[in-house]
Amino acid sequence: MAFQVRAAVLPAVGAPLSVTGIELPDPGPGQVRVRLAAAGVCHSDLSLSDGTMRVPVPAVLGHEGAGTVVAVGEGVTRFSPGDPVVLNWAPACGRCHACGLGEVWLCADALAGAAGVHARTADGTELHPGLNVAAFAEETVVAESCVLPLPDGIPLTDAALLGCAVLTGYGAVHHSARVREGETVAVFGVGGVGLATVQAARIAGASRIVAVDVSPEKEELARAAGATDYVVASDTTPRAIRALTGKQGVDVSVECVGRAVSIRAAWESTRRGGRTTVVGIGGKSELVTFNALELFHWGRTLSGCVYGNSDPARDLPVLAEHVRAGRLDLGALVTERIALDGIPAAFENMLAGKGGRALVVF
Repeated sequence: MAFQVRAAVLPAVGAPLSVTGIELPDPGPGQVRVRLAAAGVCHSDLSLSDGTMRVPVPAVLGHEGAGTVVAVGEGVTRFSPGDPVVLNWAPACGRCHACGLGEVWLCADALAGAAGVHARTADGTELHPGLNVAAFAEETVVAESCVLPLPDGIPLTDAALLGCAVLTGYGAVHHSARVREGETVAVFGVGGVGLATVQAARIAGASRIVAVDVSPEKEELARAAGATDYVVASDTTPRAIRALTGKQGVDVSVECVGRAVSIRAAWESTRRGGRTTVVGIGGKSELVTFNALELFHWGRTLSGCVYGNSDPARDLPVLAEHVRAGRLDLGALVTERIALDGIPAAFENMLAGKGGRALVVF
């Protein structure tokens, strides 16, 4: 039996999103039906829509969400109707080489579900779940592995941000860069993930946190999150950051943009022997170049960072404790609360470098 809900559908790569009714099936064996409370609009959704990241289309986008279980399929034992949950868009299979190494964020089969048929349009066109969970919809049906129990004491609407922005930003600081108390940190790009990264650096005890963005208007957001300094991005950004750090550069740079120019600037802003972590998802045409002598001389570490190198099942309770203790402010990441119809405008704001996280509230 199918039922109709409203959803934001990507009909083809490069095409505008269409908010329309879709026919969603009842949960089958091992599946869970979730009524969404909120879904964050992430830059990865924009990367899916423009083809930077490839998934089968047409698709229902959205991967950062939280809601309430309304029905479960045969064999589901961990969840019951009424349970508050956070969507997990990258469930680990537990069987591949990466999972065997404990690196579940690199699971080879994490996105296998994106190729499946998630729902249909009124005329019968098959729709895929963009990143497994299809959160840009009033309700969704996902595999049991794609939901995590929401810890007590976390507002359900704000909890959506835990599913991507916060896990990514917190993990970039604590798992990838491994920021130590007293170290200095620069964060390039202060959208939703960048603001979460700034907060995570503050939680880690960083002595100086330099936020960098092309938009002067984001300074207040960055400082509220914990930034001690703000630099408007330019050709002289590395020089400005070195001037703030005794001409040395920061111990750690975290790049949250995915552009060659900002990755290079983050690298040049890091001290000799420091760590540069790249979180942003860039396109194949974004080429970053280094010469062999500088790699030797500077002795820096440059590393990619997938999903914050996080294990959601392990890290979600840790994040929840930070929220309950007042150290992590989820609401401070949100600069706009919108309806489904507002997602295209939120995409435009991301392209223009405006604001933090836009949150679809149902």
